[in-house]
Amino acid sequence: MLPSLPTLTVLVPFLSLAGLFYSASVDETFPQGCTSTNSLCFYSLLLPVTIPVYVFFHLWTWMGIKLFRHN
Repeated sequence: MLPSLPTLTVLVPFLSLAGLFYSASVDETFPQGCTSTNSLCFYSLLLPVTIPVYVFFHLWTWMGIKLFRHN
């Protein structure tokens, strides 16, 4: 069973932040090493950027459905 949306909303940023700190502590070339898609650092930076975009478009879709139903 999947966790609820509020749980995921709190859990995913914390996990991505933990991944970012892990990448910063393990990788010697941290800022330069983040450009390769093979590194964990790349995905730990990509995830916090992707989540707000997903939430925005999810809310945009929901708002469109609400407006379509009420008109």
